[in-house]
This record gives sequence, C-alpha cells and structure tokens, in this order.
Amino acid sequence: MIRWRKGEVVEIRREWDGAVELQVSLSGQEVRALAYPALVGRPEPGDTVLLNTTALAMGLGTGGYAMVVAVPDRLPPDPEGPGHLVKARYTPLQATVLGADEQDSPHHETLREADSLDGMPVVVADLHSALAPVLCGLFEPTGGRPALRVAYVMQDGGALPAWFSMSCARLREVGWLAGVVTVGQAFGGDVETVTTHTGLLAARHVLGADVAIVAQGPGNLGTGTRWGFSGVSAGEAVNAVSVLSGRPVAALRVSEGDARERHVGVSHHSLTAYGRVALAPAVVPVPELPGEFGARVAEQVRPLADRHELVSVPVDGLREALAASPVRLSTMGRGLDGDLAYFLASAAAGRLAAAMAAPAS
Repeated sequence: MIRWRKGEVVEIRREWDGAVELQVSLSGQEVRALAYPALVGRPEPGDTVLLNTTALAMGLGTGGYAMVVAVPDRLPPDPEGPGHLVKARYTPLQATVLGADEQDSPHHETLREADSLDGMPVVVADLHSALAPVLCGLFEPTGGRPALRVAYVMQDGGALPAWFSMSCARLREVGWLAGVVTVGQAFGGDVETVTTHTGLLAARHVLGADVAIVAQGPGNLGTGTRWGFSGVSAGEAVNAVSVLSGRPVAALRVSEGDARERHVGVSHHSLTAYGRVALAPAVVPVPELPGEFGARVAEQVRPLADRHELVSVPVDGLREALAASPVRLSTMGRGLDGDLAYFLASAAAGRLAAAMAAPAS
C-alpha cells in the first residue's frame, strides 16, 4: 500500500505558502519531492528524508511527487497552543489543528448558534481546477465585482492539505481570496472546521465573505462508474448551502477537449451530482457556447430543469478575463486553448454569482 524509501535532499527547488518542493537523490537518481514544514519540519540540503513514493511510482499527474514523511535526524519541535481537531485521523500523519467551531476557538461563540448564510451566493464546482476560472468570472474587468470578498471552502475529496495548492497561495497573494476554509479531513486552510456546513458558516461569519466557492482539493478520484467519483460531494454541497439559507450556484463541468465520452459536453459528474445527489434546487449557469457543441450542452443539461433553475449566461469577454488569470489555468493537463469550454463554463458561474451577490457595504 505504501512504497517507503530513504533519500537525501540535493536542493530546494521552490516553495510556496505551506509547502517546499525538493530535489532528492533516491537510489542513484534524482526525483521531485514535496514537504509540508508544518507537519515534518523544513528539510535542508544534505538532510536524510523518509519518503512515501507511491504517487511517484504510479505516475500520478497531480500528485506525482515523493512525499516527505519525516526528517528523521532532525525532528521538528512539539506543537504548542490550543487545538483539539484531529485531521487525517488515525493515519501515521494525523495532525491536530485549532478548529473555528471548537470550544477553544475565539470564533466558537460566533459559530455556536450560527444557522444562516444570509442569502450568500455559493458557487459549487466538481474540480479544484474550477477555482481560478470561477474567480476570473467574479472579478472580470468589464462586469465583475472587484470589491467582493470571496472564500474558498475546500472539501476533502482530493488533496487533504490545502498547502498542496499553489493556486490557493497565489490567489490569496493577489487578493482574490479572503481565505481558505478546510473542512472534513482536509486541513491547512486559514480556517479549519469539522463539516462543510460549519465551513460555509465560517466563510460567511468568520472571513466575512460575500461569495463562497466550494470544491474539493487538487487530485479528484474517479473510477469511470456512475457513482464512484469524489465529485458527488458537489451535490451534497448544494444541499448544505440550501439548508443554511444560501443560494447555491451549481457550476457545470463542461469539456470539448476530454477524450472520454462520459465527460464530453456536460460531464456525467455534473449530471449525477446535481441531477441525483442534490435534493435542493440550485441556479445552474449554462454558458452560451457557440455552434453544435453549444447546442449539445444545452440539450444535455435540460433534464436538470426538473429541479433546478437553468440560467443562460453569455460568455463574451470571458476568454479575455481567463487569459489574464493570475494563476496558470489547467484541468486534466489541458490549458485554456486545450479545453476553452471547461474554463468558460466555470467563469460563467462566477459571472452569475457576481450578479447575485449583495452590494458591498
């Protein structure tokens, strides 16, 4: 189940908030490795590191790193301070964090009786790669809302550490994200919570968000079956937003570049998550894509109208907004030119959410 190796750090390649990318010598060859200093300390050149090389051996695109499990000759100091939430529970790297909703938190009283999102629009998406294009739609120069405060609620269907996402680090840096809330078993956000429900409430009442975006972390899991994919959590998020008196905006996963038929046009992930799992109504932004492909998307999404409100969203100007993204846009290895429809559909959800958001005070 785990491939264990020992290696020696050759150099530090780069680092971003919460993560350090290393070059490690391993059995005569050099490989990329990733360390989370908050968990294992900060490795330095010359250090021996204990590695989990499973993802590297499997050739995973998103997670194709050797993961640093420990720096055995230089262990980090014991953590100090409050925090009783255990994330990645009962794994060798279970970590204790301070949850916004736990009793020792300064936000406990705020969240103890919190029960409403006050009509806040919440964009729900299948993949982490939708985060940046949704924000491009929210902040587009011609019709967006640059004064909006936006929080990202990261579910635990993909990467558990929010630190894995270079996009999150950059989007916070440029001011497009007021903060990241990690929920469930995910950890490493600016705010930690137990459930998607308290994560949404924390986005609103702790981070002061006008709009929230809910999606799993990088590296979703799918099996090619109707129900066996981590994106079913998108439907569950729609239900949570509705229960908390928010306004769910169900972003469609659309692709013209995916070689897999089940994802061409409107992905079966969206049709299952919103058509079967989501029991509460949502607003579904339908991008006005041109030609036969656009007609295909409109036809595929039609059955969702039985429960949800389908809203046509023009995409004029969105390509330019996407091209100006502060982070590199990529989904399943495809960039903007390789799958424009995917990014336009995500940006259309952001454009609609911006129109739905209450005026900034």
